[in-house]
Amino acid sequence: MERIGKYEISRLLGEGATSAVYLGFDPFAQREVAIKRLHPELMRGTDRSALYHHLLLNEASLAGKLQHPHIVQIHDAVIEERDAYVVMEYVPGGTLEAFTETGKLLSFERLVEIIFKCTRALDYAHLQGVTHRDIKPANILLTSPEGQDIKISDFGAAIFTATETTQVCGVGSPAYMSPQQVRELPLDHRTDIYSLGVVMYQLLTGRLPFDASSNVNMVYQIAHHVAPPPSSIRPEIPPELDAIVQKAMQRELSERYATWMEFSHDLAQAHRKRNLATDRSEPPDSEKFERVRAFRFFREFSDIEIWEIVRFAEWRLIPPGTVVMKEGEPGNYFCFVVEGDLRIVKQGHLLNLLSAGDCFGEMSLFSAGRGARTASVETTTETRILTIRAPALLRSSSLCQMHFYKGFLEVLATRLTMANSRIAKV
Repeated sequence: MERIGKYEISRLLGEGATSAVYLGFDPFAQREVAIKRLHPELMRGTDRSALYHHLLLNEASLAGKLQHPHIVQIHDAVIEERDAYVVMEYVPGGTLEAFTETGKLLSFERLVEIIFKCTRALDYAHLQGVTHRDIKPANILLTSPEGQDIKISDFGAAIFTATETTQVCGVGSPAYMSPQQVRELPLDHRTDIYSLGVVMYQLLTGRLPFDASSNVNMVYQIAHHVAPPPSSIRPEIPPELDAIVQKAMQRELSERYATWMEFSHDLAQAHRKRNLATDRSEPPDSEKFERVRAFRFFREFSDIEIWEIVRFAEWRLIPPGTVVMKEGEPGNYFCFVVEGDLRIVKQGHLLNLLSAGDCFGEMSLFSAGRGARTASVETTTETRILTIRAPALLRSSSLCQMHFYKGFLEVLATRLTMANSRIAKV
């Protein structure tokens, strides 16, 4: 069997001008991996080979630095004079290139979800001091061909804004470059915002914003022209999405999205406004993320931990008059109110009212499912709740668990203070 280092090679996944990507198997970790290897002819000591070595080393240096559910993980790297390769997480669903042609375009719902997750991943990278510089459909991988979970790959052209004073020029893909990048100006995260706007434009229309016969002509158009709105090519595009693309692709930095959070927020709002979700009981991941992030309880949770919760929490839409928890019954889950109103009743007496952001049933966490509910909880309006089962929480990261325990201590302290205040008034 063919090998690259310790890795068993199954087949060639793809090949470009500078490297080939293979599907391999790590016999020690017992997992499939993707191996990106520079072509042998680029091992010779030329200026271009030095550049490609630098780009691969750049990508390898991110191992352990970018740990995010929507960024491809780097496992290993070998950068030597005669061989150079990076070993990374294998993502089997292909790239977004498959959906950039007319007749193969994604639904608006799926497109918004994908771009939203890209904005959150790139915001995380930005907070780590990393600007990607080569955002394009080929570098956005799908975890499955039919799904909308993504992984951003190929950080070889990335810059570390906190430490780098010089930037390697001549890297990136011209069609997706920002006006600042083609002019070789200093760059920050806003160049990635522009590039992701171009990706969104292409996914909406099946075309690139600028039609050019050469890279030179493409660069000129990016630097001096304004792209027509996506709706001029495809009139059925929702106005909200049209506006988002145009703001992301503004030539002037002052008119472009200033932060990834602004970009993310507009995508989530557009999703709600257009009512793109077909099942109200199961909101899209973008809405789940925004809802959880907005709650005071989760203010100290990182974005990565919020994504954990989005993955393992259960979301339910419950009609009014439904008993969610019953006094005396055992329970192994706790809940947060996303929207709507509930009441807490003990032996027929009203104890409290709950609304958006409140949690209930959390004492089950400390009884490990052996304790009985001390009160009943009933919906008074149509209510959406987020349910977390104790076993799922115990499988989450240690940081996520720690933040939950800290949050519950704060909740208990607040409730004790309120109870003491009521007693004092009596």
